[in-house]
Amino acid sequence: MSATGFFLVLLAAVLTMAANLLLRAGVDAAGGFVFDNTIQIVSALMKLFSQPLFVVGFGIYFLASVVWFRVVATEPLSLAYPILVSLTFTLVTAGAVLMFGEPMSLRKMGGLAVILAGIVIISFEKGAA
Repeated sequence: MSATGFFLVLLAAVLTMAANLLLRAGVDAAGGFVFDNTIQIVSALMKLFSQPLFVVGFGIYFLASVVWFRVVATEPLSLAYPILVSLTFTLVTAGAVLMFGEPMSLRKMGGLAVILAGIVIISFEKGAA
């Protein structure tokens, strides 16, 4: 994977993390997202799209997708995708702990360490650099 490709994967992961955290904050601000029928779905979506945090998160998700399209077009998908998912998983978990006070257990920390080790192993695949 090229240095530019790695940078773009990292950028896509950071944007996806920011989008997820903003979407969660927007859902919280809208009072949640619960639905049992079509009327509740429409009502819940109207509330969500009236929340600025949700709308900004939605926009950032779009931007992350555009960055990702560039990665898909130029980098080996078998390398880029695991790195994207691993980085995003790690960043979202850390962000949720910091922003929403979600618990961080030793098991989660161990799992994140394994994920990060996997990123390092995949990144140094022969011919990947």
